[in-house]
Amino acid sequence: MKYDVAAYVWPSYTGDEPRTRIFWPDGIGEWQSVKNARGKFPGHTWPRKPVWGYVNEAESKVMEMQIDQAVSHGVNVFIYDWYWYDRRPFLENCLNDGFLKAGNNNKMKFYIMWANHNADYLWDVRNSHIDCMIWDGAVDFPEFKKITNRLINKYFLHPQYYRIEGKPVLSIFDTDTLVRGLGGVAETKAALDWMRNRAMEAGLPGVHFQYIMRKPADMDVIVELGYDSMTHYQFAMFTDIDRDYTEILKDVKKEWDSIDEEGYLPYYPSISLGWDNNPRFIDFKPGVTKNNTPENIEKALQMAKEYSDSHAGPPLIIINSWNEWTETSYLQPDDLYGYGYLEAVRRTFL
Repeated sequence: MKYDVAAYVWPSYTGDEPRTRIFWPDGIGEWQSVKNARGKFPGHTWPRKPVWGYVNEAESKVMEMQIDQAVSHGVNVFIYDWYWYDRRPFLENCLNDGFLKAGNNNKMKFYIMWANHNADYLWDVRNSHIDCMIWDGAVDFPEFKKITNRLINKYFLHPQYYRIEGKPVLSIFDTDTLVRGLGGVAETKAALDWMRNRAMEAGLPGVHFQYIMRKPADMDVIVELGYDSMTHYQFAMFTDIDRDYTEILKDVKKEWDSIDEEGYLPYYPSISLGWDNNPRFIDFKPGVTKNNTPENIEKALQMAKEYSDSHAGPPLIIINSWNEWTETSYLQPDDLYGYGYLEAVRRTFL
């Protein structure tokens, strides 16, 4: 396969993590919100049902099926959202017990996006209207050292971990929060250098740090911190998504052109499949992408393919996402489009 097509994995579709019960007391993770979601305006395309059922994605047999489906449709990398709250990991089960124990995980690569944002009531439909922090995503240097050792020993050294120029890729979701916790830009640069050195002590050539782009951002600081590349997480983070998907793609093209003109760091194109997070709220939440059909998604994927072909470096294309059901941005088949999104990936990249 010529392209590395990577899809973000939101590891909430399991009840195996005890702390998820504060958000989803039914014990099935965020499937609870998916099952209970309802349409909120004429033409709203909820509820939706997963073709594969409300499966526990922390089970190895479930992940073996999903790996087979992903690879056969052109997705060969999973990017796992990874969390560290209250001095310990959170929602690791899907990666540790699902993917890493799957008998066929040698077919795919994986890497981690450290989702170091604050945790609030967003995941709890009953209270998602409340602005209240539950866990702080910021960590100090002693905690950063614990995180580093866990990432290296448990993941970076795994033979299926995705690498660029031999270096394990670590994507960081919220650099502002990282800097806040570590105490400043200089301290954060020193911490990232410390992680690189620890990786080299473990026999790796370093770490490839991937910046998740935000606006506004001081790109000079990002370069100073030593990031190696950058990408986006969601179209919603840089453009108005409350409109037709084909109109959104025009802004995406402008964004990519601007990135090329500025020339700060290598950029890996990211495609979002849509946006609608109403399953996480009782009342209507404005901001719903329209007309994100498989046909239009295929146009976006082709755009990313052409961008990759015209730039040096690994042919890495990122998709949001494999299973972000409650943000209505997922490749997994449903009762609306069936396998339409996965087939669009297959036609584009295989």
